[in-house]
Amino acid sequence: MPDQEGERFSPPKKDAHSPEGIPGDPYIIRYPGIVAVADETGSAVELIEFFDCIGGAMWSKHHYAQSPVVRSVRNCGPTMRYLLNPGRADLDLQGSRFPAGICGAAVEGDEIEISYVGIGGGGVGAASCRSFAGGVIRCRTDPAGGGRKAGSTVWLPRRQRVLIGVDDTDTPEEGATWTLTHNIARTLEDDASRYLSHTIVQLFPVPYRTKNCVSIVCEFASSEPAALVDRYRRLLERYTLSEDTGMAVFTGFDPSPLLPFGRMVKRGEVRRDLIPEVKEGSLDLILEGRGIIGAVAALPFYTAYEEALSLWTGSG
Repeated sequence: MPDQEGERFSPPKKDAHSPEGIPGDPYIIRYPGIVAVADETGSAVELIEFFDCIGGAMWSKHHYAQSPVVRSVRNCGPTMRYLLNPGRADLDLQGSRFPAGICGAAVEGDEIEISYVGIGGGGVGAASCRSFAGGVIRCRTDPAGGGRKAGSTVWLPRRQRVLIGVDDTDTPEEGATWTLTHNIARTLEDDASRYLSHTIVQLFPVPYRTKNCVSIVCEFASSEPAALVDRYRRLLERYTLSEDTGMAVFTGFDPSPLLPFGRMVKRGEVRRDLIPEVKEGSLDLILEGRGIIGAVAALPFYTAYEEALSLWTGSG
């Protein structure tokens, strides 16, 4: 079973008495962490795997994409993200061509169940490497290794995606919003709320900007969204240097309905009264200084780094 709560999402400890030995099982690479978020109806799941070995992660990305359970897969920093259709599939595994995959996903109450299967080394990754990952509540796993077929089922806490947008925390003399928001997020990360990503969003350079005119969105997977938002707000209020700070929060699976507004703010100066309402998920305006416009605009660009960082001059 996984390590105790305080040791999850951390690399295995080295044996100080065997400096030239391999700590733990030499044929298992333990995933530092696995988390999952689901939409309100349980009809879509995003599986986020924090990896230690990029070669194994890219191999999984290539082959797991063939499973009918997997809608899409993408690499985002130190994570591999699988968008899943809940259900089960009997995978026709073949050496070299399709040696491993995700064969099941289910949302059951406050837990998300994920099943993997593979052959050969793919079976080791599907069974041993993921069964003992940080964040796993419990698991069922097969012996793996050699040319055997092996698999596992892991149960993860059901979490919600929480996107926290922030703008305007600095002054012309000191501070930087991108560093403050990251440090707050790192400080608040715990077993209930996993910090997933940080995205800098280039906005239209309005005349009253500090210098570069960017806002920030920090992404969490949380089982306690309200507590997370309250703790984030308190630290932001404590450390901000500006009286115009904006903080906005989207809680839900997909913030894309906010994209038209976000793109407006990237193209030109926008009035506050144009901030839209959302029908799915929730949008909460927490700190309503002048930066609230940029804070809301940042939300739909989480992990969309190319579009987020592009500078639009009004016609792009």
